[in-house]
Amino acid sequence: MDYVVKNQEAKQTIMPRHFGLYYGGQWHDPVEGRFFDVHSPATAELLAQVAEGGTQDANLAVQEARKAFETWSQMLPQERARRMKALAQLVREHADELAMLDALDGGNPVREMTNDVMMAAAAFDYFAGLVTEMKGSSVPAGVDAINFSIREPLGVVVRIVPFNHPFMFCMSNAAAPLAAGNAVIVKPPAQAPLSSLRLAELAADILPAGVLSILNGGNDLGAALVSHPDVAMVGLIGSAATGRAVMRACSDTLKPVLLELGGKNALIAYPDVTPESAAQAAIAGMNFTWCGQSCGSTSRAFIHESIYDQVLPLLKEYAAAYKPGLPTSPETTMGAINNRAQYDRVLEYIRIGKHEATLLCGGDTPRDASLSKGFFVEPTIFVDVDQSMRIANEEIFGPVLSVIKWRDEEKLLEQVNAVQYGLTCSIWTNDLVRAHKLASRVQTGFVWLNETSRHFIGAPFGGYKQSGIGRTESIDELLAFTQLKHIHVNLKSKY
Repeated sequence: MDYVVKNQEAKQTIMPRHFGLYYGGQWHDPVEGRFFDVHSPATAELLAQVAEGGTQDANLAVQEARKAFETWSQMLPQERARRMKALAQLVREHADELAMLDALDGGNPVREMTNDVMMAAAAFDYFAGLVTEMKGSSVPAGVDAINFSIREPLGVVVRIVPFNHPFMFCMSNAAAPLAAGNAVIVKPPAQAPLSSLRLAELAADILPAGVLSILNGGNDLGAALVSHPDVAMVGLIGSAATGRAVMRACSDTLKPVLLELGGKNALIAYPDVTPESAAQAAIAGMNFTWCGQSCGSTSRAFIHESIYDQVLPLLKEYAAAYKPGLPTSPETTMGAINNRAQYDRVLEYIRIGKHEATLLCGGDTPRDASLSKGFFVEPTIFVDVDQSMRIANEEIFGPVLSVIKWRDEEKLLEQVNAVQYGLTCSIWTNDLVRAHKLASRVQTGFVWLNETSRHFIGAPFGGYKQSGIGRTESIDELLAFTQLKHIHVNLKSKY
């Protein structure tokens, strides 16, 4: 079923040709015949109607993926790599249209989404280059025997990705398990599925049928995939609550999981950095471009009391560079909240913050009439925040920064580590001895020193505590989608 789009910007975009479920190398209508509407978070206009998969669709897709796994896992590693690199190059050639699709239904500015597409292609190239690194080891056993281990792929892998970076997460999350020889089923975000459907169309002539499946749907589909006995592993990027639910569902069949979950991350500015540097870092770390919708956003800025009063007006000044606008415009510096539920959640936390702390700037929706139908929120900064406040402890996943004054380093560390999350931390100081010591004591999986937000291909990314299990973007991710087999060979005599 194809829906005739009415949105004018969508008409000017290369939309997917198919809106069904992609598995077994073919497009399918959902067994139960259900489709759901996809709307623009910027204009509320209807973009398309997309197939909503359910339990029966999950069963059929897994069945086809298992068949494909037998072929893909036996393919020479360098041939898998060649095909992956070919897909990465094809994606680069279609970067503009893919970025526009993410801007349309995801709400992030199209200029930023172009970077997302390039990062996804780079991930495919990176993991394609690691296909020969699935290495085992040998154990000395004397001249009459050989003991060695090998790594093998797991089978059918499911990856569930969120709405904040739809294409980047869809493609990059398939890279490591594919390189390892697994068949992959990706469940894209229901709120922003269009670029994932287009990826399936691009991959159709490069990857063997069934190796990569794209299944859209809601909670029913997710539950069916996660609990399926023939799914070998599940990877999720999402909230801590969803991560716990996935772990419970996987426990029945003892599936391993790879979870990148929430964050309430700290940025720490010491008195030896300039107020300008501290303010610029705090604003950059919030990722206002995509409305703070990032697990890694440093949404708590701990500013030393000696520079605190100088930093505050600079925060307001630098935040003004992020002005909500239509995501499809290349001039837009800040997009829209992805969906109504998240929009309402952000506004509720802003209401809470106005009762708890002092509003420095923002805290409202823009007054531009062209944005009146969308989910837009101004960059919002609260000051004089205490760690006991809700806005300092709970993940908002929106453009809301809490600024906390600190004096004593031990108390600072206690506050930084007080939250249930432990994903990222950004430390700003010219004293690298102090920085390294603090980096070893913050309970997070990724630390920036005099940097914020950047990811580095090959550097393991992941969290402590409720921020997840496992590491991505590195060889650790590749090996997570393999299993070890040990082989003993008796060489004594013929039998």
